[in-house]
Amino acid sequence: MGRRHPNWRRIKTHRTYSINDLERELSLHGNTIRNWVRGGLVPVDGKRPYLFRGAVVIDFLRARRSSAKRPMRIGEIYCLGCREPKAPAGGMADLTPLTETTGNLCGICPDCDRLIYRQVNMAILASTWDMLTVTVRQAQMHIGE
Repeated sequence: MGRRHPNWRRIKTHRTYSINDLERELSLHGNTIRNWVRGGLVPVDGKRPYLFRGAVVIDFLRARRSSAKRPMRIGEIYCLGCREPKAPAGGMADLTPLTETTGNLCGICPDCDRLIYRQVNMAILASTWDMLTVTVRQAQMHIGE
């Protein structure tokens, strides 16, 4: 039932929604929407049953989504353990080509020593060569090959 990132495009801007309507449109539990009210989603008035303007719900969902984004600069890889982008330890990374244009970049997080991965475009990676020491590895064979 629950969705990690509700699709705000399912909400119509000029419509008013109740909690039950939002449950149905976004495939969420009612308690999730009640938690949003405590977290900053503003109803039309403070009276019950809560009614929400579609434009307010869309703005709220967009703001929640954009606050969770962590943009990365060239040469950074996102570390799941630290929950932020990091430059690989020692400025070194391994590249495993996937196709002619893409590959997997693998490095070590300088803080928690975990492996960190990023899928990269080879053309963009060329601008990273001066920041990182990249070792190109042989792609592993697939079962069907």
